[in-house]
Amino acid sequence: MSDDRLVELLETAEAEAVWGYETHAAPEVLERFGMASARIGGGVALAVRNDATHYWSRALGFGFTEPVTAKVVASIIDFYRSNGNPVAVLNLAPSVLPADWDAICAKEGITAGGTWVKVARPAGPIATPSTGLRVAEIEPADAELWATVLTRGFGMPEDLLVPMSLGVVGQPGWTAYGAYEGDQLVAAASLLITGEVAEFCGAATLPEHRGKGAQSALLAARAQKAVAEGVKWFSAETGKPDEGEKNSSLNNMTRAGFEIQYDRKNWIWRP
Repeated sequence: MSDDRLVELLETAEAEAVWGYETHAAPEVLERFGMASARIGGGVALAVRNDATHYWSRALGFGFTEPVTAKVVASIIDFYRSNGNPVAVLNLAPSVLPADWDAICAKEGITAGGTWVKVARPAGPIATPSTGLRVAEIEPADAELWATVLTRGFGMPEDLLVPMSLGVVGQPGWTAYGAYEGDQLVAAASLLITGEVAEFCGAATLPEHRGKGAQSALLAARAQKAVAEGVKWFSAETGKPDEGEKNSSLNNMTRAGFEIQYDRKNWIWRP
């Protein structure tokens, strides 16, 4: 498989995961937080106007069905401007940035932000770690509890992320997982299978239960499901640690055989 084709698979899988998280919320949630979504130029644009974290207004998956051009970027920015967004982030793989990207950024008021890393590996089993935790799939009846643990693990506002994310539980292609200590749910994760790719998305552990192997156990359980479904690639993304720092999520994934494919800059727009 060519490098360009792999990038397309990985970026498209992530785009569909973000789309799923943000479009399955109840109508009153969409209205309360000023949420909107659009498919533009082969990619997806998600907007959450009233988001204190400024994380969930993201545009991604661009540059594959058609190139990234000044016109496409202007359409993305118009979408955010019309929604009244105070900020948005464009996630573009470095290989799809056009030669005139600097000029486009200057025209639209886009600046460089932090860096994430895209990680992937060929599909295959991941060894289950030795841990006292039990991993199980989450049923729709427990969706709110699962979303609450996920939100608290990330340290994000519960009023937004809980009602937004619980909608993916039970959706086609999605599987939600929990790690339990006894009867207590202490960690949460999700898996989206889309085409040839299994997207490992949204995994977090309650702060007081970290260091017990929850994330490694959740990686193994999701890998088992993905292999059974016949996918060819595992994909994930996380923040790039600063020099001398570490990212425990990245470390867990590299131990499980994921490899960094490329760095990806966050391109930030503000009106």
